[in-house]
Amino acid sequence: MSFALTLAALPQAVGDLTWDQVGTWFAGAPLTIVLVLALTMVARWLVHRAIDKAVSAMEQRTGEGGRATRMLREATGLDEERRRQRAATMGSVLKSATTIVLSTIAVLTVLATLGVPLGPLMASAGVGGVALGFGAQSLVKDFLSGVFMILEDQYGVGDVIDTGEAIGTVEEVTLRVTRLRDANGVIWYIRNGEIIRIGNRSQGWSTALVDIPVAYDQPVEKVLAVLRTVTVHIRDESPWDERLLEEPEVAGVESVSGGVMTMRIIAKCAPNENFSVSRELRERSKVALDAAGIRGPALTPYGPPPVGGTGA
Repeated sequence: MSFALTLAALPQAVGDLTWDQVGTWFAGAPLTIVLVLALTMVARWLVHRAIDKAVSAMEQRTGEGGRATRMLREATGLDEERRRQRAATMGSVLKSATTIVLSTIAVLTVLATLGVPLGPLMASAGVGGVALGFGAQSLVKDFLSGVFMILEDQYGVGDVIDTGEAIGTVEEVTLRVTRLRDANGVIWYIRNGEIIRIGNRSQGWSTALVDIPVAYDQPVEKVLAVLRTVTVHIRDESPWDERLLEEPEVAGVESVSGGVMTMRIIAKCAPNENFSVSRELRERSKVALDAAGIRGPALTPYGPPPVGGTGA
């Protein structure tokens, strides 16, 4: 009889013990770990969603203004494609950084929940981090320089830059290196951390300074009038109307020396267009001055030969 009672009570005892163990198991460390992982995933999703919205807003941002304003935006890197690349790069960097931070916090919390002593672990990680920092400090320097370079939009693909070591057109920009091609076709790979200064010849605008020499005895007002006519016409003609941000300015007499009077024209151009604009202004000025009967400077420093021969 006692054996029968024991068998009858066994299922209840086993059942009670099993449910108590299950409840204890769920209420302890495993539940905490599950909650930590779940909260980490939710936080990561929310942060990444916010970053995606910010990146989308940066990509879709458009400006207003006239043709000159639009060309300046394009020259300073605010055109759609360049803005999209910069926003996408920064979004990727921010996503990676937030993922690393949240994952590190979650792992440390899980280890603490499991009873793993974090003191020795953190000390070992600190020593390893110092050793890694000394060994990879140049890589970290390159990476940080690349991040700030992209964030500040110092230059981008297609810009002509002067890095001190090389001058050329940027073909690729990463967080570690910048690749550019110089005028001789040589490709240069320059680490971002090694760039001390940057001269961007494509950002903002370029200036064309054109000096037109004429003979000293020519009437100044007539010369200025002819040159102003040239600047007005070039400003309204294609393709120069797209290359000029403003109507070229005839500054006046730049210098007078040795029987030569030099007139200067200043033109504000789109980036890298100052050379073509300078050549066109010189050509048109020469044709217009010849048509107006305005003589250029003498071929010799002593002036033209006297009428009737060279003398005795």
